[in-house]
Amino acid sequence: MKKVEAIIKPFKLDEVKDALQEIDIQGITVTEVKGYGRQKGHTELYRGAEYVVDFVPKIKLELVLEDERVEQVVNTIVQTAKTGKIGDGKIFITPVEDAIRIRTEERGEDAI
Repeated sequence: MKKVEAIIKPFKLDEVKDALQEIDIQGITVTEVKGYGRQKGHTELYRGAEYVVDFVPKIKLELVLEDERVEQVVNTIVQTAKTGKIGDGKIFITPVEDAIRIRTEERGEDAI
């Protein structure tokens, strides 16, 4: 099993969610996060005063999948979330040792 974490632009969330549902992905955790990378934030004007917004709002998607589904999911996220501009995001893939469904106590791939 693998955990796929994708950091994407907020306005792409619905599009990515719909694309993942089309390939029969059912379990997604979504978190509103803030951060910066090469995008480095931006300046805004508020009541005539300019200020720097260091952290840019993003959305973090987390999915735990069977190994054989990872490439399909990654490709779907990349194709759907990509705008071609700086700040499109990143995807991280890490191994998952075990998963347990609390209600039934199923373990491993049966739990996802």
